[in-house]
Amino acid sequence: MCRTVDLHQAVLAKNDANALALRGYLGDRGTVAVNLLSSPGSGKTALLEQLLARAVAGGVPAAAVTADLATENDATRLARSGAPVRQILTDGLCHLEAGMLRRRLEGWLPEGTRLLFVENVGNLVCPASYDLGETLRIALASVTEGEDKPVKYPTAFGLAQLVVVTKTDLADAVGFDREAFLRGVRQVNPGVPVLETSARTGEGVEALLEHVLRCAAGEPAHVPVLARQHERQLHHHEHETVDGHDPDDGHHRADGDEPSDRRHPADGHEHAERHDHADGHGHGDRHDHVDGHTRPGVRGHVR
Repeated sequence: MCRTVDLHQAVLAKNDANALALRGYLGDRGTVAVNLLSSPGSGKTALLEQLLARAVAGGVPAAAVTADLATENDATRLARSGAPVRQILTDGLCHLEAGMLRRRLEGWLPEGTRLLFVENVGNLVCPASYDLGETLRIALASVTEGEDKPVKYPTAFGLAQLVVVTKTDLADAVGFDREAFLRGVRQVNPGVPVLETSARTGEGVEALLEHVLRCAAGEPAHVPVLARQHERQLHHHEHETVDGHDPDDGHHRADGDEPSDRRHPADGHEHAERHDHADGHGHGDRHDHVDGHTRPGVRGHVR
């Protein structure tokens, strides 16, 4: 009997299982993970540096993991905050996965860490599909990117539990249409809270940290419509197999090799081998799937 199976869904099922395990691991440690998604150049590293510095100054145990295709520049910047920071180098992979993050945390995440910020790879396509076991997912967009980002990337913004506007100090200079941006946010994610920030002036940084801390205290999160829709469909994929093999086999590479993580011999940073997705295309291909998980987090109103 012939059967059609979506290989990409099988790959996501593997990640979902890892994310569930990671969520339990972090929960047992009393750690709240915050997944930050944005395009390159949105200013999320500068904003995260401010968040970490304020958390450290306020006596909140916080740490960060930052992911990039190459270089340790962001980890170096973030470490200036005084918080523990680790880098994951993906060697070309366009997103983080839950298994990669779990391996990086084990043996490193300091005991008593309350907040774990995860700075995902700068990309609004691939990372949107992958649950990292986070408690709170934040999508960021800068005023310099234009007001149509939410409607151009409806999955990334549609699954966010909080939307953050960055570089607001430049809004007038670049002619940012705030109302158009908010309309776009409401279109793809009705009811999601929106915060406006500037790492340069400090606007909104304290309010953002307060949102995250309320999340850490267990305040219920906004539940995106996309997440609710996919949650109803998720059970259809949980037990899928591919040609009789368990989807836990991992990603299906064009060359037939399984992906693996490797430790850099000198710097101790984690690397992940680049791999192609099940459709045979490269890492830059579009993924419009959603992770389907709802998480406790912050509550607010669209401004």
